[in-house]
Amino acid sequence: MPAIKFYNRPAVPMEMHKVKIVQKLNLLPARQRLEKMHEAGFNTFLLHNGDIFMDMLTDSGVNAMSDEMQAAMLRADDAYAGSETFYRMNAKLTEIFGIKHLLPAHQGRAAEHIINLHFIKPGNCVIMNYHFTTSKAHVTRLGGRVEELLCDEGLVTKSDLPFKGNIDLNKVKACIEREGAANIPYIRIEAGTNLIGGQPISYENMKAATDLAREHGIATVLDASLLQDNLYFIKVREESMKDKSIREITRMIADLFDVIYFSGRKFGFGRGGGILVRDEKLFHAMEDYVTMFEGFLTYGGMSVKEMEAMIVGFEETMDFDIISQGPQFIDHCVRQLDELGVPMVTPGGGLGAHINARQVLDHVPSDQYPAGSLVAALYLCGGIRGMERGTLSEERNPDGSERIASVEMVRLAFPRRVFTFSQTEYVIDRVKWLYDHRHLVGGLRFVHEPKTLRFFTGRLEPIGNWPEKLIEAYIADFGEDQ
Repeated sequence: MPAIKFYNRPAVPMEMHKVKIVQKLNLLPARQRLEKMHEAGFNTFLLHNGDIFMDMLTDSGVNAMSDEMQAAMLRADDAYAGSETFYRMNAKLTEIFGIKHLLPAHQGRAAEHIINLHFIKPGNCVIMNYHFTTSKAHVTRLGGRVEELLCDEGLVTKSDLPFKGNIDLNKVKACIEREGAANIPYIRIEAGTNLIGGQPISYENMKAATDLAREHGIATVLDASLLQDNLYFIKVREESMKDKSIREITRMIADLFDVIYFSGRKFGFGRGGGILVRDEKLFHAMEDYVTMFEGFLTYGGMSVKEMEAMIVGFEETMDFDIISQGPQFIDHCVRQLDELGVPMVTPGGGLGAHINARQVLDHVPSDQYPAGSLVAALYLCGGIRGMERGTLSEERNPDGSERIASVEMVRLAFPRRVFTFSQTEYVIDRVKWLYDHRHLVGGLRFVHEPKTLRFFTGRLEPIGNWPEKLIEAYIADFGEDQ
């Protein structure tokens, strides 16, 4: 179904569900938010959820379950081995993707761990359209390296290109020629490139890239964690796909790949993960890692209740009305903020609305983490928790210098079926206020810096007293209690 039309006002996104269970939210007064931000080391990951009003950190594991998903949890078979829940999950994924071999894992990064333990040897080169933090870390930890061969337009933050997640085929050809196919264990395609704004990749581009890999005998791996949003964009933006159903598009994509893995914390509305392996020999070569690191082969570290919920969630993902909600709310948020002059990543992608922090805080040097500063400032100015997606999310170069990110963004994730239209309007209002007072925001520096994935648990401090100045300006406009 297309977006609902209105008679006497512009169209706005409409929730295609009714709310049956609610959870109370808490908006701390502004000065308390300042205290909480200092306690969290200016890292939004370290905030307590009870101190957050709008949690837009991620869509991972925080999506709303449907009534049918919750009901399905009651039928879970909690046998350690041979659980009927596993066989139902395997059958549903086989039905959707056409691949019968399933290795369960507790979430997406666990699936990446298993895949890379099998494939990566020191010196290997893995081709990707773009990396995700954990996908790159698993490769480099094992002595490999990543070549990101995104199309050049993908890093242009403001454009109308419909598929900014496409891989550059000429760069792929050149990399294969330079490295040799034998040194490239697999080509990874991310459907919905997280770190450049949830931007989609077209079916046509996926097919061309996998054809090229097959021609050189290189395995192909699909990260399907954000496939749900990517399916929506292929359906509405790719002319040759407009008459095909979501189920048909899904199977067409699946037929291109040797291995498909996913985070069920995103794909399927639940909390889990899995690896689909086309070749039986490869499947058996990887299964020992599941029993070693995850659990037995029929639960893989997951709660069987969550597995039952995901089975229903996989089916709901094939419903266009359901998967269209996230992208439509994100598009509304992006369009409204763009019209208000806030530098946004356009067009709106999946996962969330993305603010161009490098442009908003052009007075803050990249090595003072402008996206980290902006995401901290947004919590101060409204209790909204977003996520830094920039230099802070990178790892340092071997010589200790900063690896400056190609793009510096703040992500405002839209967990599926969670937020209402009025809450979205609140976010738009507070982001606009912060943009108008951006000159008050300064940089950050580390006081505790982990060596790996530092953005998760690192602690920082502000350079100067800009948070206090920002809060005073906020209170002057909104009062002490907001």
